[in-house]
Amino acid sequence: MGRLYGRDSRKKGLRPGSVVYVGKHRTEPVDISVIDYSSEELREIRVDRVEDVFAYRDTYSISWININGIHDVAIIEQIGAHFGIHALVLEDIANAGHRPKFEEGPDYLYVVLKMLHPTGPNGDITGEQVSVLWGKGWVITFQETSGDVFESVRRRLRQTIPRVRFMDTDYLAYALVDAIVDNYFILLEQLGERLELLDDAIAESATPENLKLIRELKYQLIYMRKAIWPLREAVSGLERTESRLLHTATRPYLRDLYEHVIQVIDTVETFRDMVSGLLDLYMTGVSNRMNEIMKVLTIIATIFIPLGFLAGVYGMNFDTDISILNMPELGLPFGYILFWGLAIAVAGGLVWFFRRKKWL
Repeated sequence: MGRLYGRDSRKKGLRPGSVVYVGKHRTEPVDISVIDYSSEELREIRVDRVEDVFAYRDTYSISWININGIHDVAIIEQIGAHFGIHALVLEDIANAGHRPKFEEGPDYLYVVLKMLHPTGPNGDITGEQVSVLWGKGWVITFQETSGDVFESVRRRLRQTIPRVRFMDTDYLAYALVDAIVDNYFILLEQLGERLELLDDAIAESATPENLKLIRELKYQLIYMRKAIWPLREAVSGLERTESRLLHTATRPYLRDLYEHVIQVIDTVETFRDMVSGLLDLYMTGVSNRMNEIMKVLTIIATIFIPLGFLAGVYGMNFDTDISILNMPELGLPFGYILFWGLAIAVAGGLVWFFRRKKWL
């Protein structure tokens, strides 16, 4: 997981609205595809030049233009110039670390949000910025790379005839944003399973590997929170807009989308509390383990204290030839055996006492 938000030093000193790519270095070619459809007909087209999509601005059909790759700012600027997009919006599109938000233009609406993916064997979460622009008869999506969560939307467009519901671009834009939000639930379900497994593992034995997993989950939830929390404000702003590009029939779906975002945020906050609880459980387990170790060591030391005393007493250099009072036990024929019998009796008595007290 890298930095989710932030400004890039390459933009220092530039005027506002300067389109500068901010993100990971990429060299792959930009991929542009178009789904152009009416109520009864649908065409899927891949174009080689950005100029080929300009004609879809003024068609009678609905056109969804998807652009994979925002590192080529020349394409973003050409799209902006032809579709009448403000320079500040183009600047936001090229900034892969932008905060989710909603903006309203004179002839378009704009939403930027984060599309999250699980990566690696551990299911670590990585984010990708998606910008959704729509106006009368067209929707444009900008993504950082190929691969997305929009296949369900494409499948619905291909299979639903007639496409009456999709004949308004605001509903198509809603469906795209909703697909991203639905994917959040899948990620949260996976995180929830990992939390349950980790909780069982810590309850059984608190190991350093468990602490590492706790830290990973903590950072992933922080990453998700930064990606999702601002989306609540963006969807709320979209729902309240009075733009003619947002129809009354779409507003109930946006309210439902807002509730989903709130549900995701609540789940993320719950998981963060659970991770804090797992950390407390881990520290308690480590402390209990240390207490058990210290108890055993203390008991062993306590058993050897009287034995050490006996060994010290009978290890003194007394001479029984001088006086019978100079440790008479040294002259006994079975003194050595008697000494060990006394030592074993003392140790056994202490072990019995500790067990009766339930210290062992």
